[in-house]
Amino acid sequence: MINSLIHPKQGDKANSAWFDEFLVSLLENRDRTGLTEMIREIDALMLTVEPGCSTAYISELALMTPYHYLVTLESESHWTHVLRIDMESPDLLVREVRDPSRSDIFRTLNEGFPIGAHKPNSRYMGEIFRVSNLQAVVEQQKAREIRFFNQDQIRKLELPGNLAMVKPSPYTHNVVAYWERPIEDMRVYALGNSVIFDDVNRAYLQAKEIQEQLGLDKLIKPIDHLATRVYSQNREMAILEYLTLSSYYYWGSYDIASQNSSTNVTKSIHYHEERISPAKVFTAANQPYFVNHLVGLPSPTESFVRNYGPRLHHLALEVADGEINGQANIDYVVQAIRARGKDFLLDVIGSREEGLKQIFSSASEHSSLIVEYVQRFGDFDGFFTKQNVAELTHAAGVEESLRLLQAESEAANPVAA
Repeated sequence: MINSLIHPKQGDKANSAWFDEFLVSLLENRDRTGLTEMIREIDALMLTVEPGCSTAYISELALMTPYHYLVTLESESHWTHVLRIDMESPDLLVREVRDPSRSDIFRTLNEGFPIGAHKPNSRYMGEIFRVSNLQAVVEQQKAREIRFFNQDQIRKLELPGNLAMVKPSPYTHNVVAYWERPIEDMRVYALGNSVIFDDVNRAYLQAKEIQEQLGLDKLIKPIDHLATRVYSQNREMAILEYLTLSSYYYWGSYDIASQNSSTNVTKSIHYHEERISPAKVFTAANQPYFVNHLVGLPSPTESFVRNYGPRLHHLALEVADGEINGQANIDYVVQAIRARGKDFLLDVIGSREEGLKQIFSSASEHSSLIVEYVQRFGDFDGFFTKQNVAELTHAAGVEESLRLLQAESEAANPVAA
């Protein structure tokens, strides 16, 4: 039987006795009932963009990531663009709402927050896990009081009909979905008509040509981790809920005291390589916003959640270890992409001596997601250094403050906007 508690916990962030007790109980139960064995890797990531934005976003992804445009699934109210690296790494499903006035539960999750409401359709939705026995997984999760969309609701949301999808988390506002796929079979999404859009394909090919000319296709690797931000009081619940819904284990938590936050990591029990099933990271403030005036510390993580809502903050991609013309690969990648007009929030931070270098891009105007690049040197096996995380968190907080001011200004002056 798989043992999800075999890995020693990392980090210096103290958890509550309640968390420690239920971490053991939940994972032991998950292992004993066979859920850990049945729930395998992340097969796909789902997100939605504003009407008219998918072509530009796919072009952006084609330059900045290893993803390739495969096909578009055309349904009544959405275009779902399927992007793929290979059959080992997760697909990316980019959904575009065709009617700007269309509303659903995912849009509603944006509308209660000042920046989220500014782009009501721009949000990451969640992950699709491959499972070996869909009926058994769903039955077990329902017995744990996990709530699922029914098939009629999935049809109305125009999501693939071969999914079983959990309703949005009260802690992360993300979803988890399951589907049954033998490992040797291709990924096929039961949704709409398959078409290739000329404008999307043209934009994709142009961006890929630039990527290859610059040699970036040999340097930028698949997704390393997914980072979600949640309210301070929901940190432990968000972690334990995800461990209940997935086959991930708790890697550990680090306190980033200078930024009043913590970084909490979960990883796949089945796959050591994150390119197959990315790590899932949860970031939360150490203190709620209403005591900031007493503790006298910045609170960029809590501010993000209050402005956008609980949601995915960034996708991190690995950069191959090595150098080009005496500079680390990550420095070359950032210089090349900056030269193509993409902004970054700061300079590359970290060093070979520290084990890794990292950087955040500015948030995409199409998806609101940040791209992180991370290069690990030699045998460094960690996700970050505490100083790097503090600098990245601070830089993201500065940009988010500017976006809030912009959103408030445009809300106050809708004609000018």
